[in-house]
Amino acid sequence: MNSTPPLVISMGDPSGIGPEIVVKALSEKNAGHCVVLGRADVIRAAAEQSAPGKTVSVLSKIEDASGAPDLVEVLETDGDGPFPLGEVSAESGRAAFAAIRKGIELAKAGKASGLITAPINKEALAAAGLPYPGHTEMLAEFGGAERVAMMLANDEVRTVLVTIHCSLRDAIDRGDYAAQMSAMRLAHEGCRALGIENPRVAVAGLNPHAGEGGLFGREEIEIITPAIKAARAEGIDASGPWPGDTVYMQARKGRFDVVVAQYHDQGLIPVKYLGVEKGVNITLGLPFVRTSPDHGTAFDIAGQNIADATSLSVAIDYARKLAATRNKTEEAA
Repeated sequence: MNSTPPLVISMGDPSGIGPEIVVKALSEKNAGHCVVLGRADVIRAAAEQSAPGKTVSVLSKIEDASGAPDLVEVLETDGDGPFPLGEVSAESGRAAFAAIRKGIELAKAGKASGLITAPINKEALAAAGLPYPGHTEMLAEFGGAERVAMMLANDEVRTVLVTIHCSLRDAIDRGDYAAQMSAMRLAHEGCRALGIENPRVAVAGLNPHAGEGGLFGREEIEIITPAIKAARAEGIDASGPWPGDTVYMQARKGRFDVVVAQYHDQGLIPVKYLGVEKGVNITLGLPFVRTSPDHGTAFDIAGQNIADATSLSVAIDYARKLAATRNKTEEAA
């Protein structure tokens, strides 16, 4: 038995590519000690097609995980099929949700070193009657954190979002002073967890040209700039607001360590343009480590054994690094 708790990976929506990329990622030599949460029959079918050298082993409890390299170890969670490939399904939504809930439970209890989540489908969650637009909202509700934020990262840029899954109209209202402060604090803490001792936090403006001195909106003057000043008073190296159309170019050149974006697409488009296969989603503010790949369920290619597992492999690597940093911090405290 391995004395260090394993990382756990939720299978994602079983109608999508989640099970396939999970078994592919676990077939890599450096995958390490991981346990899959979900339906064993789904994982077994994916392994037979995409990782024939692996044997699926069903655990009765997570403490029985051996970490043996020839096994895909599965801790079963609730869910009844059928799980039609490539289709939105209420059954798939419920099964995906059950795996996530189990992962949160294990991570909070310290029985898992961290949680990695394979992609879920928002329509499937809605069909199952589950009121969550994404993982982040589930993690916020069940994860035991007052505020969370999404960090998207690759080897060129990092970004943290002030607002996440909401309409653009609502994002303007939700990006208040408290939200700005929370995002800057979490961006600072998240970068430190990644080994950046003194993170340089660039804050993007909401309006074109960061408001152009009030000509295109006053949010920068009345909300964002005061929050930046307050963050600096706390010792955070925050600057801005910078125009959203150029700040990521500056970050890629090494001027900033992380960019705080005001809304979903402002932050995610630059990161995903650089390649979703390199990106990872990190949830900041939780009492445990959580990462995920930077792409969706890809129903159009589900079951075809052509899905790329690179982003999930990167998410596993990030989770392991973050868990190690967290452990060192807790030991030093």
